[in-house]
Amino acid sequence: MDVHRKLAPDAPDSAFNYFKGKDYAIDKIADKAQKFIADHQKESFFLYLPMTIPHVSLQVPDEAVKEYIGQFDEKPYYGAKGYASVRYPLSTYAAMITYLDKQVGKIMQQIKALGLDENTIIMFSSDNGATFNGGADANFFNSVAGLRGLKMDIYEGGIREPFIARWPGKIKAGTTTDFVSAQFDMFATFSAIAGVQAPVSDGISLLPVFTGKGRPEAREYLYFEYGEKSGQIAIRFEKFKAVKSDVKNNKNAPWELYDMVSDEKETQDIASKHPEIIARLDEIVRKEHLHATVKDWEFIDPKF
Repeated sequence: MDVHRKLAPDAPDSAFNYFKGKDYAIDKIADKAQKFIADHQKESFFLYLPMTIPHVSLQVPDEAVKEYIGQFDEKPYYGAKGYASVRYPLSTYAAMITYLDKQVGKIMQQIKALGLDENTIIMFSSDNGATFNGGADANFFNSVAGLRGLKMDIYEGGIREPFIARWPGKIKAGTTTDFVSAQFDMFATFSAIAGVQAPVSDGISLLPVFTGKGRPEAREYLYFEYGEKSGQIAIRFEKFKAVKSDVKNNKNAPWELYDMVSDEKETQDIASKHPEIIARLDEIVRKEHLHATVKDWEFIDPKF
């Protein structure tokens, strides 16, 4: 299908059927995952299960949407912001969340039925903040809990993600941590859990955070750069986060600085109060920047 085909505002309900397929990828992914678990239940295994929902296009089987139709004051989405048109965008988004929850539930039930749940660590996370296109409505669902920005932003709403881990007997239920980590810590973490030596990387093992037996050595900072939306940089260190935007258009764009303990929604720029911190930031960029492999993404060093 042409997933970006727009519909006319007066299109009949039947026109939305164009964006419905015979099979749903999530079902295929979940079935394969459960078969993998069944096939490897007698040995140690690692399963990476990258579900693709909730992600635009807003698509989910009709039966799942019916659970929510009538609960929201919603209007059809006709494709104005790209991706598939959908008759009930709010209901469909909610149904996608529920559908994902149910797939996770099936995995949890299978693990328990096989007698593996007391000796299996299950982790859940995501890759970026809520989207702004394709008929999704992040404001309606309060998808980023009041944080600033959405997907494609380097403010917290764009890069701060949930991370949930369950490991009976090792992770105390109901505990939380303020330890700041990143997805590239996962390789080192998996290696530590498995008791093998991880290759050298910027990642650190979160195993001590999980078990409460000490804390990893604090790293100096986390460094982010994003080549779209005119070029953005973020540096997370100590209790602060520094942000620089529009770098493609202004190489001398000013740094913003936020206190992430008292201002996690990044509303008060305190850069002018900390010139000693700002003086260090460009030096970090020079140290950490690597040339992008795609020319259009290289916004820091034009010599590419």
